[in-house]
Amino acid sequence: MAMIKLLSGYQESWLPYDLLAGVSVAAVALPIAIAYSQLAGVPPVYGIYASLLPLVAYALLGSSRQLILAPDAATCAIVAAVVAPLAGQDMARYLSLVAALTMIAGVFCIAAGFARLGFLTNFLARPILTGYLNGIAICIITGQLGTLFGFKLAPAGFFRLLWQFIGKLGETHLPTLAVGAATLAALLLLSRLVPKVPGPLVAVVLGIVCSSVFGFAALGIKLLGQIPAGLPAIVIPSIGMDDWQPLALGAIGLALISYNSGMVTARGFASKNRYDIDANREFIAMGVADLGSGILGGFAISGADSRTAVNDSMGGKSQVTSLVVAAVLVLTLLFFTGPLAWLPMAVLSAVLVKAAMGLFDLPGLISLRKVSPQEFRLCLITLLGVITVGVLPGVVVAIMVAIVQLLAKSSRPHDAVLGRIPGTTAFREAATNPGTETFPGLVIYRFDSAVVFFNADHFKTRAQAVVRTAPAPVRYLVLDAGAINQLDTTGAASLDRLCGDLQDQGVAIAVAGAKSAVRTMLQKTGLADRIGPDRMFPTLEAAVDALSEDHAITPSKGATL
Repeated sequence: MAMIKLLSGYQESWLPYDLLAGVSVAAVALPIAIAYSQLAGVPPVYGIYASLLPLVAYALLGSSRQLILAPDAATCAIVAAVVAPLAGQDMARYLSLVAALTMIAGVFCIAAGFARLGFLTNFLARPILTGYLNGIAICIITGQLGTLFGFKLAPAGFFRLLWQFIGKLGETHLPTLAVGAATLAALLLLSRLVPKVPGPLVAVVLGIVCSSVFGFAALGIKLLGQIPAGLPAIVIPSIGMDDWQPLALGAIGLALISYNSGMVTARGFASKNRYDIDANREFIAMGVADLGSGILGGFAISGADSRTAVNDSMGGKSQVTSLVVAAVLVLTLLFFTGPLAWLPMAVLSAVLVKAAMGLFDLPGLISLRKVSPQEFRLCLITLLGVITVGVLPGVVVAIMVAIVQLLAKSSRPHDAVLGRIPGTTAFREAATNPGTETFPGLVIYRFDSAVVFFNADHFKTRAQAVVRTAPAPVRYLVLDAGAINQLDTTGAASLDRLCGDLQDQGVAIAVAGAKSAVRTMLQKTGLADRIGPDRMFPTLEAAVDALSEDHAITPSKGATL
């Protein structure tokens, strides 16, 4: 059924574009997949394994025409952060846990898709994602310094790793540094001068050629070594009882971040090409892709922005491109693994550093600082959390801070005393529109939020304050309820107490423009009867006209309340 849906609307004229895009994407994806294996802490060939079935799964199930699923720097960093503490130095156990983590994340994604949790694409705020990606970029770059300079660094946090690096600079292996620096310079030049040329592929090919011609191994430059030829076998992970909880917690974070990262890319290219993305279908497609990767021993994947950009720039029209990429990778595993043994590790490190530089968004940080200092601080908290306490803990801390900020803002929402623009039926904030008409004895108050448990007392306090500070004795407080989309029982109780307190002062409450949900709550709690049907109005204009006529209130221009 999925294949029929993929091919039913396929046009023959698209095939040359999809073939060219598929080969081009594979040329970029292959070296990056091998390089990203280092980030995930697995042998190089597993980066290719992780790319095979996910490409096929997404081609059949995904809703984006351009998105390419592949190893991603962020997901690889999370995989290593979750699995390394559990596996220690046991590589067989490490590989088993990686596959298990990937499969569990896939199950979570599929369950989330069927539960219609696609709205979680908005759960990670942009400042958190910006800080997270910048933190990942810093971690990747520092993590590759040892390989680039030709010495070994023990795994550690950012600051300890940097301290190790400084202490070992005297051990720099100059031939390795020369290869890494030359590769990085070539990648930077290619991306600037001929951006459509697959820089990683050029770097890998040149690295292999130079290594075999000039005998890099004899110079002490570390090489990739032999990659197993042939297709991978199906893997059944072995998981101990003590592993389930940390793997499950890690899989939740992995699923959320990989899904959000993929959706950012998918939506960006969907907008560019004018079609829509099905968020819940994306969750399911991502989950099946992760299951496919895990079954072959691979690690979790996500939407790859660089490879998706290559697909789009080469004119890819459909997900047939992904099938072509998968076919090219299979051919590589079957016939072309031999030359990869000559590849210098410093070349792969340079590829990773160049990719990380693409993740680091300094202009975005500067812009965010100018536009919203509060969100910039949240971004910095995420960045510092990622490079100090780790990827997942850093993101969790940032999410908690964001929730606290959101609750704090929601508990003290904007409110205003309103006046009418002369000669119209429009009402505006009196404090910022001095030419508006206000009405002696009548205060129009707008509360720009739902009135619920965490801001109900604030609502009551503010309403009392505007009555108390009015320049003339108040007979009516008209509540503009148009911005109140929800009223819970706590909010209704606060409104009830407000009615009683104001009634003791000789002030009556009127409600205008209440939405149906708010009217229903007023009726169920008896507040509609207490306020009185004659003081429940469909619009502010109706409320002001009725109360002004009944009590001979005339407007005054330019007054402030």
